[in-house]
Amino acid sequence: MNDRSPSLSMSQAEVDEFLAAARTEVAEQTFDPRDRDRLERMVECMGDTRGMVRLGFADTLGRIGKPAVPFLVAALSHHPNPVVRRASAKTLTLIADPETIDPLVVALLNDEDTVVKGSAVGALARIGEAAVPVLLEILASPEHPESTLGHAAWALAFIGPEAREYLYREIASESESVRAAVVGAIAKLAADSNEIEAFDLLIRALNDTSEDVRCEAAAVLGNLTHKPAVPSLLELLHHPSGETRKAAALSLMKIKDTSAIAPLQAALERETETSIQPALKLAVTQLERETEEDDWD
Repeated sequence: MNDRSPSLSMSQAEVDEFLAAARTEVAEQTFDPRDRDRLERMVECMGDTRGMVRLGFADTLGRIGKPAVPFLVAALSHHPNPVVRRASAKTLTLIADPETIDPLVVALLNDEDTVVKGSAVGALARIGEAAVPVLLEILASPEHPESTLGHAAWALAFIGPEAREYLYREIASESESVRAAVVGAIAKLAADSNEIEAFDLLIRALNDTSEDVRCEAAAVLGNLTHKPAVPSLLELLHHPSGETRKAAALSLMKIKDTSAIAPLQAALERETETSIQPALKLAVTQLERETEEDDWD
């Protein structure tokens, strides 16, 4: 049985001994951060076949911090082993150095490995406010696939309050993708901070020129069960867009305001699109159940 690492001329026992020594020195603050050969070998060891060993080196390199960054960036950018690239991106997440934004973006946009992409965007999210402009730039570009836009939108929402200034400004962006992502991020901000301005911006987004933005705003307001949005959602039941009417109906259902039953019933009676009718019917049925349950209280 071969117990040697595929990317190192070290046996598993030697790798374990190397990790133990590095951990001890880092814990005792005797590790020499100028030892380039050692740092490079630690990064290389993240190609070990054992998950716990990879985690051990990642944690140790994360504790070393900035001196390890050049070696992690080099591995993320050029290493032929995707396992090492993944581990390098995850370790950069622990360090969260704004100077790594550019190589992380390159990995997000160009790496062939989906786990590397996800780990890179995770690192960008942890960096926080400094990464927001480039995330917005990615969202505004028509060149990127939906998966990349989804990653960027998730990171923006994760950053949350640190991105507040950008979010409140970019809700008026010319880019539909940016506005849709910003709505999702503002919803996270509203949920976490209960800021009135955040909720007001979401309600205003119900009148966006983009169907995707309107539907996203309706969905998040429903998830937030924000009753002040009910009048605006009721207006959307008359919107020319069927998907917008559907999103409004489902949002009203989630908010559980039984005063919406009559308007929803009227909307169902005049609805001509068969694909939208089930959502309206479901909303009416669910809200009627709410009134029945209230009668038994």
